[in-house]
Amino acid sequence: MIIFPAIDIKDGNCVRLFKGDFSTVEKVASDYLETAKGFEEVGAEWIHMVDLDGAKEGRPVNTKIYTDVAEKTNLKVELGGGIRSLETIEEYLGMGIERVILGSVALKNPKLVSDAVEKFGSEKIVVGIDAVNGMVATEGWLESSDVNYIELADKMIGAGVKYFIFTDISKDGTLSGVNVDQLRELAKATEGRANIVASGGVHTMADIIACKEMGLYGTICGKSIYKGTLDLREAIRYSEV
Repeated sequence: MIIFPAIDIKDGNCVRLFKGDFSTVEKVASDYLETAKGFEEVGAEWIHMVDLDGAKEGRPVNTKIYTDVAEKTNLKVELGGGIRSLETIEEYLGMGIERVILGSVALKNPKLVSDAVEKFGSEKIVVGIDAVNGMVATEGWLESSDVNYIELADKMIGAGVKYFIFTDISKDGTLSGVNVDQLRELAKATEGRANIVASGGVHTMADIIACKEMGLYGTICGKSIYKGTLDLREAIRYSEV
């Protein structure tokens, strides 16, 4: 299983939100590049980055930060937030971003997702499924829908998608543990057809163990690293066994 330490960017700063609420923004690190290098030093191979300004505005905002991490570390950068076109995907991949995350557009413009997979390959495209009570939310989690998270996953698998990040928004930034029930349902529904990454609520090694026991592809860790409730080195070592 892959451990994805996370850096979310708002107004150029490394921040975390509580349940996706922009009014709860909390600065968690002073320097994004030093933070990324710290992740690399303890064994991380990937980094999960989110352009929160981009997610809200529907366009790339903090591009230099992500390309800096791609250029100045050996980390593979997985990036989401405000990616709404094939042109933006192509630009990011050309700048050294390893994978791009498509969130809101998966629901609102599924053809873009299938076109992206066809043009860039399934290894480069991740669909982020963010949900409240099992229903998909969009536009930086500011809008809700009547689409069930497993229903969207099935549709995206049909479009050629192989990688998914599932976030229970009610858990995100809360340090209250991952939503094991919904993750297990998603893993079972997509078994043999997709790779699932857990996001939201990771608190301690117990969450890492639970995700690995479910056979998930990866786990994203954000606030737990910054607050010190999870040792990133220990999590990475366990995930590799």
